[in-house]
Amino acid sequence: MGVNNSKKLAAKCSFLSKDEQLIVSNSFKLASRNSEKIKEEELTKLWGSQMDPRLLQYINNYLFGMGEQRLNTVDLERFAELFVFCTRGTVDEKVKVLLTSLGKSDGECGDIPYILVKEYVESIVSSYMKIQRLSGTKQYKSWAGRGCMAHAQNAQRLAESLTRDLAGENVISRKSIEMWLQGSTILGQLLLFVFMHLYNISHKDKTAVISEKQQPAGAETELSTNESENSRERSLVPYCRGLDLIPSYPSILDLNQIVFVNANLPQQYQLEWRFLFSSEIHGESFSTLIGRIVNQGPSVLVLEDRNGYVFGGFAPANWALGPNFFGDDSSFLFTLAPRMRIYPSTGYNQHFQYLNLHQQTMPNGLALGGQHNYCGLWIDSEYGNGHSSESCTTYAGYQQMSHSKEFHFRHLEVWGLGLPPPTPQERGERVTTKSGSVLDANVESKAMLKMAGKQIHSEGLREPPNV
Repeated sequence: MGVNNSKKLAAKCSFLSKDEQLIVSNSFKLASRNSEKIKEEELTKLWGSQMDPRLLQYINNYLFGMGEQRLNTVDLERFAELFVFCTRGTVDEKVKVLLTSLGKSDGECGDIPYILVKEYVESIVSSYMKIQRLSGTKQYKSWAGRGCMAHAQNAQRLAESLTRDLAGENVISRKSIEMWLQGSTILGQLLLFVFMHLYNISHKDKTAVISEKQQPAGAETELSTNESENSRERSLVPYCRGLDLIPSYPSILDLNQIVFVNANLPQQYQLEWRFLFSSEIHGESFSTLIGRIVNQGPSVLVLEDRNGYVFGGFAPANWALGPNFFGDDSSFLFTLAPRMRIYPSTGYNQHFQYLNLHQQTMPNGLALGGQHNYCGLWIDSEYGNGHSSESCTTYAGYQQMSHSKEFHFRHLEVWGLGLPPPTPQERGERVTTKSGSVLDANVESKAMLKMAGKQIHSEGLREPPNV
């Protein structure tokens, strides 16, 4: 069957849009080898290397059936149906895919063990990460190029987090699965990315690949506005900025954890993260931390305590020194290890952010949520110390995030979100230093250059001081 016949058949599938007809017909042509049916072994050859083997088995179960009723081939309509159901399907359609993939009919929902649903979701998460690596998107490469990878343990944690609403049920009813899928927007985004990739394998935009290869060195660090907008629809991995001088960055985070936090941020902050502070890079100093995060816009803080617990929070407001709490109710806390959870605002109080230093009458440190001495997250000005209270009225469902209430952390990092606020120079303000040298105003940049092994040839050149 030629290309035109594939297109004609796709056009007869009334549930396909014109754009989807092109995608599905091209994919069907490749998988069927120009015939009228797709064989299971041919689809396995085409898609097998692109995903977690468990997801491939689930897909084959859906398309070809199971047991004695398993088919040798599948036609275009069934092939197209899977694409539509997984990329823009209704809740009922996604339930059908899930149940059929697990070998159940629509009426056999009650005897599905939770562990099977969790494994199904884990196969999607794992496939998403594998496709990120194989596709080599700019977002993925911006992290992987600095040594940030995706680990199986965190894929399991992400799957457990996405299915936690079902975990307490001995018997999973169809209604429970419907309600769960309806509220699981992150799973829907992962499914969309995975199946858009699988069905687009046959006709990737070759010009995009060529133009990328022809880019000058360093061009991969820039994302245009249009690329950023498209990336938000295609990927939950933000673009990483600010690590150009650090080839291998020892981040606390892996890509599963980044996706989890990023997916819960307000949409306008999901496009890119800017590196602001790391105790591994900038040293263990609270004043340095403040200097790196003040007036840098919204941010994400992540800590790892000495027991391996990883947790943090989203601060939507500019950090600024002062004696009062500030911020807004888009703030949330999160844990990443030993499990992944999000604690959104309750609206009970406005104690979202607090930052103070060198005050005798007020606590000195950084806080997210709660009240003084009972914070959801407190980082003391005596660097390395903090606490996470047993309860926090600022955030819903909150549980103590660290191993023990009072903790010592061994790693802290902060990421700015979105574009950085304008600098004094960009605002048209004149910046001077006591010595009159621009070099003295860039201590951080000089330190980063030295870490990267770059020699500063102009170190000895100074402008004469103003008389």
